[in-house]
Amino acid sequence: MLHPSENRDSVHAVRGGQGAPVTCATCGCRLNDLGGGTYGHFQPLGGRDARGCRVACVDQLHDARGRALAA
Repeated sequence: MLHPSENRDSVHAVRGGQGAPVTCATCGCRLNDLGGGTYGHFQPLGGRDARGCRVACVDQLHDARGRALAA
């Protein structure tokens, strides 16, 4: 049995006329679509991003350009 391929329909932003995932403007991590035009780091834990790096914006919501929104 073949496993279904990864869903490639997760494009949320347009850059340079092409679809692209939204990434954090500070650290470059890919962000999850939280709905309502907001995005967030994947499983933030204790001020660290998914790669384990300490990033000041890890617990903040981001906009479609990857910039952290004011708290």
